[in-house]
Amino acid sequence: MKPNLTDLPSWSALESHAEQIKPLHMRDMFANDPERFERFFTEAAGIKLDYSKNRITPETKSLLTELAREAQLPEKIEAMFQGKAINTTEQRPALHIALRNLTNGPIEVDGSDIMPEVRDTLQQMDKFVWRIHSAQWRGFSNKPFTDIISIGIGGSFLGPKLVSAALKPYWNNALNCHYVANIDGSHITEVLKHVNPETTLFIIQSKSFGTQETLENTKVARSWFLRNGGNLETIAKHFVAVTANTQSAIDFGIQEDNIFPMWDWVGGRYSLWSAIGLPIALAIGMDGFKALLSGANAMDNHFRTAPLEENLPVTLGLLGIWYGNFLGADSHAILPYDHYLRGLPAHIQQLDMESNGKSVDLNGDPTDYTTGPIIWGGAGANGQHAYHQLLHQGTRLSPADFIIPLQSHNPVANHHAILFANCLSQTQALMQGKTAQEAKQELLDKGLGEDEAEKLAPHKVISGNKPSNTLLFDKATPRTVGALIALYEHKVYVQGAIWNINSFDQWGVELGKQLGNEILNKLLQSSSSAQLDASTEGLVDLYSQYGASI
Repeated sequence: MKPNLTDLPSWSALESHAEQIKPLHMRDMFANDPERFERFFTEAAGIKLDYSKNRITPETKSLLTELAREAQLPEKIEAMFQGKAINTTEQRPALHIALRNLTNGPIEVDGSDIMPEVRDTLQQMDKFVWRIHSAQWRGFSNKPFTDIISIGIGGSFLGPKLVSAALKPYWNNALNCHYVANIDGSHITEVLKHVNPETTLFIIQSKSFGTQETLENTKVARSWFLRNGGNLETIAKHFVAVTANTQSAIDFGIQEDNIFPMWDWVGGRYSLWSAIGLPIALAIGMDGFKALLSGANAMDNHFRTAPLEENLPVTLGLLGIWYGNFLGADSHAILPYDHYLRGLPAHIQQLDMESNGKSVDLNGDPTDYTTGPIIWGGAGANGQHAYHQLLHQGTRLSPADFIIPLQSHNPVANHHAILFANCLSQTQALMQGKTAQEAKQELLDKGLGEDEAEKLAPHKVISGNKPSNTLLFDKATPRTVGALIALYEHKVYVQGAIWNINSFDQWGVELGKQLGNEILNKLLQSSSSAQLDASTEGLVDLYSQYGASI
């Protein structure tokens, strides 16, 4: 029987080491080590990582690396790349890495090479995108398409939406890309207001072709299409699907040639690299989509082959474990200083929290240690006027990732230099802080009296010693965006592997779906034997009295 994580020698060593680190301040670490930046800097696949502004020493790094080895991280990484069933509760591999495997080498599932299917799907996407871009495929009135609406939810929505926005400078100017996910009818209503049924193509993204939110929004889209010039015969010109349920898509009116596959060995939050990424390919072209895959593949190769000490995903994962398990942090901020990457926090939020929001280990035993953090964040400088106050002077420890390109797609005046200065100043302030003496002297220099400065200074003290990583890349190209997202995918797996949990199931999501169907039957006054708690029953009654009549 394998020892529990907290019984490993390195775990106990890290607990003792944490007590030694807690009193130390990073401003002193920098003062005492002129080579600290070079010591804690690494890069791969176009991504540069400065992790020198962390509450660590070389000994911390060594102990964390030893924990990774004792937790058999190298073996678990290799198991993923070899197609082992690392999703143990569903007895499936997790092979998003196969979707961007650019070699001719095989990857097997149950003894069968899956790469021919992957390559066939890429060819199918290539042909489809060419037909749309070249106007070989047109709408029912023979007009070229101008708008793409992708209908999905979860991983079929957040990942493609993020990448489409991140790569807006590479869009095909003839096409606009829209996403619909929310079951709130206002979402699809607002999107449909701004498109023409004659020139709009819908992509239905659902493995089962029965996901409630996606199916209901699809029904609305079809009704709108039929009311505005379309008919049952022309549905095939305006609707395509990405699904594993081919027959339901055909019954809906979609031609079989325009149905793209999904596989059980790819989880939704890891699926943007598959045909789920079709909206991305339509927006930026297949060359751009393949460049996205190549960037992710470069990070895959680095993750699989680089020593643990120089491995970017391993480094980020171990730092997260250091703060979450030994220094008491319960959240982690994702702060992209790039307007086009503003959707990254939401995607990483799902990726991390759905993957590692677990409280039992692979044996089904409750964990006696903290697992997945709360992921939050937002776009760069905007946050400095909002939640950065808590980062600087709040009582909670929340490590942060600052993400910024070295070059802007839109070099307007000095904007990028100002943005870059903002980014670096925040990481410096979080690390350095401001002492009581410094705060008081600032006030005195501004002309305040001794007593007034003494009184006000405590409110301006900033403790500092707040950790951050800075991730940089030359420019947000398809290749670098692919590498960046793959970096976070692998970071999540590193943490799940060390915590000995399954990062690839999401049973917590399923319970809400089950109960939702039972409550829906009551709301629609269908027959239901569901026994609801008093609170839920009372809220159902309120809907029956007011909501149902509106």
